[in-house]
Amino acid sequence: MTNYLISIVGATAIGKTALSIQLAQHFKTEIISCDSRQFFKEMKIGTAVPSEEELNAATHHFIQHKSIFEEYNVGQFEKDAITKLEELFKKHNVVIMVGGSGLYVDAVVKGLDDFPKVDPKIRENLNQQLETEGIVSLQKMLQQLDPVHYERVALENPHRLIRALEICIGSGKPYSSFLKDTAATRNFTTIKVGLTAERETVYHRINRRVDLMMEAGLLEEAKALYPHKSLNALQTVGYRELFEYFDGNFTLEFAISEIKKNTRRFAKRQGTWFRRDEETLWFDYEEDVQRIVEGIEKRLV
Repeated sequence: MTNYLISIVGATAIGKTALSIQLAQHFKTEIISCDSRQFFKEMKIGTAVPSEEELNAATHHFIQHKSIFEEYNVGQFEKDAITKLEELFKKHNVVIMVGGSGLYVDAVVKGLDDFPKVDPKIRENLNQQLETEGIVSLQKMLQQLDPVHYERVALENPHRLIRALEICIGSGKPYSSFLKDTAATRNFTTIKVGLTAERETVYHRINRRVDLMMEAGLLEEAKALYPHKSLNALQTVGYRELFEYFDGNFTLEFAISEIKKNTRRFAKRQGTWFRRDEETLWFDYEEDVQRIVEGIEKRLV
């Protein structure tokens, strides 16, 4: 019997969590999260971790299972996720995966790409440039060296920018040129389901979500994490802007507006990333779940 991974993708705040639970209940299966920030147990409000009610509605994996003080990257997640899928496919022939982190989705579905080794001094120089000239200088450099990856990468994440730039500089080739065209061999077939909406709708939902996060205590959560603001996990929209407020660089009102703006930019890049895959079944975010189930079942052999 063929094993199927149903991967739910789409912009942040569009309703992926709710759909994943409905599908998990329909197929009587479990959910793997590939949201790279929901892994961390100290970051609950700012990463829109599913509520207790949602977590109890279906079995979830890779939600708040790590600490921000632990090193955890996409390579480790790929190994952990594949191991967990092998375990789950012994009980279910369908498993749900959900999350808006495109790189992490691709790691599970296609495997990671092979990059050349580069001189570590390049990274040191880029880190120094970040300190002296700021993140915008790195963004402009990447736009010049690799405009394709510039449209996909999380521009607010300096670690991702530096990783791409060190490959561009060290190899003399665009980072995107090393991305694999052929997928790794997997013992499952992936069916991608994407949720979509008009841009204004997505932006309205994002703005509303940020307001709700603030009401739920995001300011207090960020304040508790502020002493550790240099950690990689905290280079995340929603926290960085509030750290700027604590530093005295932003007013609180401006910090909140920046969270909304940067989240909207992130949602735009998510759309660019996920639309690359022509196999994705796209549905309106308000589509009846039964119609989505019917679309999926047509691809189940």
